[in-house]
Amino acid sequence: MDRFPAPLSPGGTPQPATPEPATPSNDQSALPGDQLPAPGGQIHGADAASAAFQVASNRLRAMREYMESSADPLGIVAPLAHAHMAWLLHPQELGELWSRFGAELFALQMHTVAKLAKREDKDLVVPQADDLRFADPAWTREPQWDLLKQWYLFFTRQIQDALFQTPGLMPKERRRAAFWWRKMLNAMAPTNFLLTNPVAVRKAIETRGDSLRRGFNIFMQDMQAGTVRMTSPEDFQVGKNLAKTPGAVVFRNRLLELIHYTPMAAQVHATPIVIVTPWINKFYVLDLTNRKSMIQYLLKQGFDVYITSWRNPGADLSEVSFDDYLTEGVDEAVRVARALSGAERVHAVGYCIGGTLLSTYMAWLNRRCANEAEVPVAHWTLLTTLVDFQSPGDIEVFLDEGSVRWLCDLMRSRGYLDGREMATSFRLLRSNSLVWHYVVHGWLYGERPAPFDILYWNMDTTRMPARMHEFYLREMYLKNNLAKRDALTIAGEQIDLGRIRQPLYAVAAEEDHIAPWRQTFRINSWFKAEKRFVLSSSGHILGIVNPPVTPAKRKYWIGATRRGHTADAWRVEAEERAGSWWEDWSAWLAGKCGPLGAPPPLANDAFPALADAPGTYVLEK
Repeated sequence: MDRFPAPLSPGGTPQPATPEPATPSNDQSALPGDQLPAPGGQIHGADAASAAFQVASNRLRAMREYMESSADPLGIVAPLAHAHMAWLLHPQELGELWSRFGAELFALQMHTVAKLAKREDKDLVVPQADDLRFADPAWTREPQWDLLKQWYLFFTRQIQDALFQTPGLMPKERRRAAFWWRKMLNAMAPTNFLLTNPVAVRKAIETRGDSLRRGFNIFMQDMQAGTVRMTSPEDFQVGKNLAKTPGAVVFRNRLLELIHYTPMAAQVHATPIVIVTPWINKFYVLDLTNRKSMIQYLLKQGFDVYITSWRNPGADLSEVSFDDYLTEGVDEAVRVARALSGAERVHAVGYCIGGTLLSTYMAWLNRRCANEAEVPVAHWTLLTTLVDFQSPGDIEVFLDEGSVRWLCDLMRSRGYLDGREMATSFRLLRSNSLVWHYVVHGWLYGERPAPFDILYWNMDTTRMPARMHEFYLREMYLKNNLAKRDALTIAGEQIDLGRIRQPLYAVAAEEDHIAPWRQTFRINSWFKAEKRFVLSSSGHILGIVNPPVTPAKRKYWIGATRRGHTADAWRVEAEERAGSWWEDWSAWLAGKCGPLGAPPPLANDAFPALADAPGTYVLEK
């Protein structure tokens, strides 16, 4: 990947942003000193430059408001224009920048002369270790390709460094400008074009053009599908070679099907596990193949497992609210699991946005119930979940008042957010590995994408109801109200995370760019109950879909948390273990979920089997 300075930690996780000063308007990208001098005020010397900067800022603000409402709803142009103007209004810093650029450019020119003269000279610019675009030996062995690579990386890094060092811009605005430039620079990489990619040229020659013919066919299929496919859809079928764990749908309403799985152990723990999955994807990421299925792992460890399979909503559910997902979704799932199992209380698990909903539900229950003993959830688990959205990661570049307003207008016009649009946004966050890799290997090399169950699941998108998703974007991401005491009222109750008293097992992922682990660690600041925090290696999906294997491929860190503990201080003290955190979690659950006994019925007269697992909602497109 291209170098992206300070915002990214060595693990690739954005650092929490410095708190940004309040501005008189909702425009978070306003530059300092946006107010003009008072009428009749005298401007002398350095104040003249400041006044010019203020005038330019006001004009840029007006341009931004216009662009937000028409041609640039995602705020791509405005941050770049702000950065350009800021450099022009800081001539001293601009001069220093050009001086450094000139010196480094001259060094690269001399290196180029040496390379072309066939003299041995160590490369001045090398790809980062995780940048696989230039992995083929041709990019190093042959001077013309080596120089093309170096010149591209040189200008890419110079632009990125300049954007991040832009004087006079707030951190968020710098990150937005750097992000969009990085996307454009990634798109212009020489690896993405036939005549500037030595591997593509070589394959075309070796196959006498057959690689280009195959690539054109893949290109046409991608165009027909409306996306750059990461795997072939015909390789997988839900219920056939994915989501095969036996079970039954025991409850269905307009929002979800609740699946109860057939026990895989002779005895099961008394307290059932209810898993609340994210509705921005389908539930079977936790039940892919037999080897990767978290569901099967829990069943084999002697747990009684239920899972939510959310409906793929259309325009008819446009007015479904966040409150409805709580009352008709989580609360109903807990009610049915208790009734069918005969248990007084359950263990609840929330993944991603499902965890955000579960956290809200836990605060709702603790406000609603007269005492802790009446709360129907005895203890709970959160998987890569944000409850404090102060620094929500790379997705922040898409979210400001203007982009959310545009998106909400779009959702209201059709009643939902199309899942493909959200999937495209997440892929854009890692465009080299999730977009351009498949363009190059498919369109230029003529290689069909390999079968990959997780990528198939990622392409199996779902829609979001307009009302619910607007609430989520505004109240969580823009206002961060879930992290504020009593700022939200959900289903008639004020939400205060500090009221939650039930023991918590929380899992974060080291390389998660959707729920950065340092931000998920802030969960520990809100809940006063017993907590066990685990950091898994890998990212948002593979950090969770992390079955035990021999030899161990991954690792995790685990340690006690205490009040005032920062994420980095916890990391220093945490114990590193090889293998899967599933084993630690299973042991923790076994100590919480009661004694072993005969399994409850899969279904009964009150909750009959409505369909075999994986149900019907998961098949809706």
